[in-house]
Amino acid sequence: MKVIKIGIAPQEEIRRRILSIAKGELKVKSTDPKIWFTSMRSLAEVLSDENRALLDVIRKSKPVSISELAEITGRKQGNLSRTLKTMSHYGLVKMQKQARALQPIACGDRYEILV
Repeated sequence: MKVIKIGIAPQEEIRRRILSIAKGELKVKSTDPKIWFTSMRSLAEVLSDENRALLDVIRKSKPVSISELAEITGRKQGNLSRTLKTMSHYGLVKMQKQARALQPIACGDRYEILV
């Protein structure tokens, strides 16, 4: 089971952390979050009940394309593509090129949120 660690911090604190890492002043630990959000609200938008259910469908059904996922979920392909792009941006989903399609792959099984 792969656990994705998510951190929540103000933008300025995230920026300071990244700069400290880049300068070598801060060493990243394996227990540190890999994904950061600036608020609980932004996290809640990306990991809404509907989107967590979508990630579960991706994990269980392993669709070979966004079109197949749209058929399975009953969601419109355009809406689904936008949602997957956002999730991909945060590292929750990986979009793997397969022949003439993009295959969505869930990157984790569980989420741990650190504030």
